[in-house]
Amino acid sequence: MPAHPRAEAFKAEGNKFFKSGDYKSAIAKYKEATAINPNDPAYWSNMAACYEKLADYDDMEEASRSCIKADKSFVKGYFRLATALKAKNDLEGCIKALESGLAVDSANADLKRMKKDLTELQRGETVAAYIRKCEEQTSNGDIAGAYKTLELASRLDAGNPDIERMMSKVKPKYDRMESQRRANLSPDEVHKERGDDAFKNAQFEVAVEHYTKCLDGLKRRNEAQSDLAMKAHANRAACYKQISNFDGVIEDCSAVLECDPENVKALVRRAQAFEGVERYRFALQDVKTVLAMPYAKVGKANMDMCNMMQHRLNRTVQQLKAGNN
Repeated sequence: MPAHPRAEAFKAEGNKFFKSGDYKSAIAKYKEATAINPNDPAYWSNMAACYEKLADYDDMEEASRSCIKADKSFVKGYFRLATALKAKNDLEGCIKALESGLAVDSANADLKRMKKDLTELQRGETVAAYIRKCEEQTSNGDIAGAYKTLELASRLDAGNPDIERMMSKVKPKYDRMESQRRANLSPDEVHKERGDDAFKNAQFEVAVEHYTKCLDGLKRRNEAQSDLAMKAHANRAACYKQISNFDGVIEDCSAVLECDPENVKALVRRAQAFEGVERYRFALQDVKTVLAMPYAKVGKANMDMCNMMQHRLNRTVQQLKAGNN
């Protein structure tokens, strides 16, 4: 659309006011320009810049959103919006704005720099929160919880001196507690924990061996339906899934579901395994069972996955029916 002469004249007046530092008068001129032509993103962008100078971040956000609405390909609008949201401490919204802008122009230096700075800021804040939580857990005697919190912090910022200082206090206590706890475990519990350790290290075949020894021991003692057995079956199913042993996944998940028919994780894994061995009707049945459960119990990730699986499996089953006619 060609520029409107009167709107452009108001913009030029606004620019003069902006340069002289009279931001309120500049805003008034830009508003007059948008009243004539609301589809020119530059008017909204300039207005947002004025609001930034006045530290009026609510109106800056509104002007930035109007800028994007006027022209979704106008990258500066996303930068203005991200700047406003960052100033309002809406870091999540700021990241979304930056990502939307980068989807338009992936090479934009301003957007990339701000996203990098923001990611670092978020990481620092998260690490600081973990350290505070660890100090609280330590003072409350929750050494195991403190150690796990420090491990999470270390994954985000390895070598952080505050984390290392806390770890030097917490780890010796945790190691002593773990040593005492493991000394009191039954042979079956030992195998289950060794399986867990192997799984964490992506040694899936080794993990399967330990879970199998755990389950064999429990079976000999008529404890095949104990809580420990259910955990071993569930974890062995996860291993089998990793190595594409779908029959093993189905068998272990079925063992879990005999004791807990509404175990969401077991139903989803078994549905995926049924699909893997082309038993589509059985897969569809498990998926429908999950989708009939309360959303809060299933969770968004599983609900989304099962919805996609249901569409795919319905289509496959219909195609098979058509082929058999």
